Amino acid sequence: MNLIVAGAWESFRVLQAACMRPMLRMSFLDNLENSLKNLESREERDPGAHRRREHDRKQALAVAPWAEKLKSSEYTKQLFDKAALAGHRIRAKVYMSWFDATLRLEAKGKRLELKPTAEGVVADYETPAAEQVSEPVDLGGDPDDLLRKWLG
Repeated sequence: MNLIVAGAWESFRVLQAACMRPMLRMSFLDNLENSLKNLESREERDPGAHRRREHDRKQALAVAPWAEKLKSSEYTKQLFDKAALAGHRIRAKVYMSWFDATLRLEAKGKRLELKPTAEGVVADYETPAAEQVSEPVDLGGDPDDLLRKWLG
């Protein structure tokens, strides 16, 4: 008799679990829908959100040509080669990385960032005398000048 009751109980638990799955899935979809509605209503309540998005979009469009020039220019290729040589001279590895449209070079705790802006490309770095410098970059020029200023 106990065996029959135990089997019936196990069948009930399996059936109950099978019935609950659609409810769980439905509640997940309901939660997702509610979350999306909340986000939409929050955006509707914030009148500045649309202006901020529009400003960010215009800024990105203004920066895009300079970002493309920075990524594909001969200046950048020469900068990579000459930075590796400069790093070898000071016995340091120069790490080069792209963060979206920004090119970052790091060596011995010093950082050089080339950032495209609406007006052109700007180099931000700290000199060996520990002063912050932000200066425009001529993509038609020689990267040696910038490396000398940055690494000393």
